[in-house]
Amino acid sequence: MKIDILAIGAHPDDVELGCGGTLAKLISAGKTVAVVDLTQGELGTRGTNFTRAEEAANASKILGLSARENLKMKDGFLQNSEEYQMQIVKIIRKYQPEIVLANAIDDRHPDHAKASKLVSDACFLSGLVKIETVGEGKNQQPWRPKHVFHYIQWKNITPDFVIDISDFMEKKIEACLAYKTQFYDPNSEEPMTPIATKDFLESLTYRAQDLGRLSGVAFAEGFTTEKLLAFKNFDGIIL
Repeated sequence: MKIDILAIGAHPDDVELGCGGTLAKLISAGKTVAVVDLTQGELGTRGTNFTRAEEAANASKILGLSARENLKMKDGFLQNSEEYQMQIVKIIRKYQPEIVLANAIDDRHPDHAKASKLVSDACFLSGLVKIETVGEGKNQQPWRPKHVFHYIQWKNITPDFVIDISDFMEKKIEACLAYKTQFYDPNSEEPMTPIATKDFLESLTYRAQDLGRLSGVAFAEGFTTEKLLAFKNFDGIIL
């Protein structure tokens, strides 16, 4: 099943928070998008791995994803190991994405930066002919995505570029709020966490609005890139 964009997150809800508006926009434009969650988020203070799975399924429907998988790696203890690299190599070769979106290169949660490097290395290894993998009973072919971009999460990392999500901000928020155990709910009896505050929920809008202000649009999501980008022309650039 070849798809256009593969978004990978250390935890269920990472992708929605970091690039949910971009994914909604790409899907609206006819692109096929799959999401892979590396862990079940089982160490999260609020909710359980079972509620997170249900919430991820609901968020997937809201965004219109073509597929979503969970690799059930160990939450809180992600490592850039051969075992984890090879699991992701198999996923990349399965979906053959042109673009991979990965966790922030540096962030508050240690899993995020670890996942960022883990995915980057796996994308490179996936293109090596001498690494042999089998998926669904068949030998997989080498595949290296053309680009690996990293979305921005808790920390205010300066982006290398932004995507205008002005028409998809509401869809992003809707997808994020599908994780009803995780985010602000004044009636919840769950313990308070940094992402369960009203301020964090509001930050999804005002941070996107600030990137929009800097780039001349209403709302935007930022990304960093691993290599210098080249443009064929100036078409598509918002001046």
